[in-house]
Amino acid sequence: MSTIAFPSTLRFTDTQIEMAHGAGGTASRRLVEGLIAPLVGACGSLADAATLTVDAVSIAMTTDSFVVRPLRFPGGSIGDLAVNGTVNDLAVAGAIPIAIVCSLIIEAGTPADLLQQEVQAFGEAARRAGVRVVGGDTKVVEHGKADGLYITTTGIGTIDPRGSISSANVRAGDRVLVTGPIGDHGITVLLARGDIDLNAELKSDTRSVYPFASALIGSVGRDLHWMRDPTRGGVATSLNELARDCALGIVLDEDAVPVRDEVRGACELLGLDPLHIANEGQIVALVAPEAAEKALAAVRRTPGGEGAAIVGTVEAAPAATVLVRAAYGGLRVIDMLVGDPLPRIC
Repeated sequence: MSTIAFPSTLRFTDTQIEMAHGAGGTASRRLVEGLIAPLVGACGSLADAATLTVDAVSIAMTTDSFVVRPLRFPGGSIGDLAVNGTVNDLAVAGAIPIAIVCSLIIEAGTPADLLQQEVQAFGEAARRAGVRVVGGDTKVVEHGKADGLYITTTGIGTIDPRGSISSANVRAGDRVLVTGPIGDHGITVLLARGDIDLNAELKSDTRSVYPFASALIGSVGRDLHWMRDPTRGGVATSLNELARDCALGIVLDEDAVPVRDEVRGACELLGLDPLHIANEGQIVALVAPEAAEKALAAVRRTPGGEGAAIVGTVEAAPAATVLVRAAYGGLRVIDMLVGDPLPRIC
């Protein structure tokens, strides 16, 4: 889920649920903030992970469901994606991931060897991420009622006392840092479906981002103000949610944002913006200006973080707005994702 402050002024007026309501953009925000959260009695803020204190121990909890088509794609599959996505929600909340439980919803007719591969991928990803699989559940639904396999997870971790991650910490002047090239996952899944005829050597970035989060907290501590793994809706949606939550503006330098040529080419062909494309192995972080270079160096020393970059700045105005500065100097507003260009990607 996305960071949403309550009480809300949004009202859900749509007459039926569409695919766009699951895309992580404006329709998702209306659904969660305007319908689901008020009815279940949600309070505080809805973030990727909830934080609470139990017997004087600060912990984080998260839950997520994973639906992707195809189930296997270059660089990953639904099995490791489910672990990584859960661990990442804990990591960007400033938590040390500890344990995970999972529920498998299996479509009748799914080949047993495919299920075996995905369960094995789940277990291997958990071992790589350093989390224990401590429980789960299994259900089978009729043929045609699922895309082969859905996975729902719940993860738990302990809050790292070295950091303090909250949108309330963000200040004008903070620097925007990304840990590597954006858009790899969403475009990889799109190409794996064969929806467009484009020959590209590209693979998903699905992985645990905890090493990046730990490096950031370890290097700059409480000068690290906020983190998010920009999945559905991409970097643009994550930063728009932050800008609205803290009532500040964010200005990105388009040339500074790392994007692979293959991703940029596919986006140009389809009329998409890389800033709206999903990622599964990157962090976007806000760091105090005096600590930004130190944070960047720490990420670049972390395996897989060599492409990290500082890509923007938090500004006092225009409030609740994300702007992108183009190479020629012009500014454009980039809003949250509207619609559903890439269904079933996470």
